[in-house]
Amino acid sequence: MRSWRSRHEADTREIGARLAVELEPDGVLLLTGDLGAGKTVLVQGLAAALGIDPRQVQSPTFTVVREHQGGQRGLAHIDLYRLEPDEAAALGIEELLAGPGIKAVEWAERLPCPVADGIWLEIRRQGEERSIRERRID
Repeated sequence: MRSWRSRHEADTREIGARLAVELEPDGVLLLTGDLGAGKTVLVQGLAAALGIDPRQVQSPTFTVVREHQGGQRGLAHIDLYRLEPDEAAALGIEELLAGPGIKAVEWAERLPCPVADGIWLEIRRQGEERSIRERRID
């Protein structure tokens, strides 16, 4: 399992950008971590690598899903913070995850279904630093 240390938001964005190569063309990035840990910052880096203005990437907590187009690929940014798994299932999240483009899911532990071949990352904030660790989900 991989792990990274991030001392600044720019470091976290760079990690997201590097993951874009692994996620193309239709991969899923599954993120867990406390509020303010840096999940959205990491997705901003992913978006930048896909040709999407990272300033457009904001936490979609109230809208649940925000879709972005840029470059050759789209990005679906999903935030399940306010949903329980059965509520997420009713929204058709499973179909969205199986569709085209890259998907980034914040609060992925609330997904109603398993995600095969997704990259799971746990982000922990420790002061200004973040530790980002790949998780294995069986």
